Amino acid sequence: MTKKTKKRFVAGATCPQCKSLDTIMLFFENNVEKIECVKCDYHESQTDKQVTKATRSSENVIGVFKPD
Repeated sequence: MTKKTKKRFVAGATCPQCKSLDTIMLFFENNVEKIECVKCDYHESQTDKQVTKATRSSENVIGVFKPD
C-alpha cells in the first residue's frame, strides 16, 4: 500500500516561472519540502543548505561528547 502525499495550495503565492496566482502547491516528499505549480509544472525543492540552516538555528546543544 502506498502512502498518499498530502498537498496543500499556498494562498496568494505567485509562480516564479509563469507568474500565475494561486497555482502553487506545497508538499513533503521523503522529508523534503517541495513546491509545484499546477499550471506550468514548475517545481522546486528545499536545498540541503536550507534544511541544515533551519535545523541548526533552532537546536539547543549543551555539549558534545567526543570519546577518546
